[in-house]
Amino acid sequence: MKRSIMFALAALLATSGMAFADDIEGRWKTDSGATAEIAPCGKAFCITLRSGAHKGKQIGRMNADGDNRYSGDVTDPANDKTYSGKASLSGNALSMKGCVLGGLICRGQNWTRL
Repeated sequence: MKRSIMFALAALLATSGMAFADDIEGRWKTDSGATAEIAPCGKAFCITLRSGAHKGKQIGRMNADGDNRYSGDVTDPANDKTYSGKASLSGNALSMKGCVLGGLICRGQNWTRL
């Protein structure tokens, strides 16, 4: 009995570090060819451009909703307008969308992991 509890505890400790990382984290190539980085910031994930004309600009903040879905705000770096944002992750593809009027009008991009 003690041996099985020790084995379970060891397995839990070995995998616990993986529980804190989220698949959305990392560097992504945007539709414009710029590189965006998604990193934890507080309880959310901040999106910052790392290359291109708007390098260094934070363009979004997303919260994990579960099932590889995220929601929050996204900002168009060209005009600094902020929209209600949604993202969904599938493997190395990230579908980003910004909407107005309660989701009636949306524009989106598909990013790929670098």
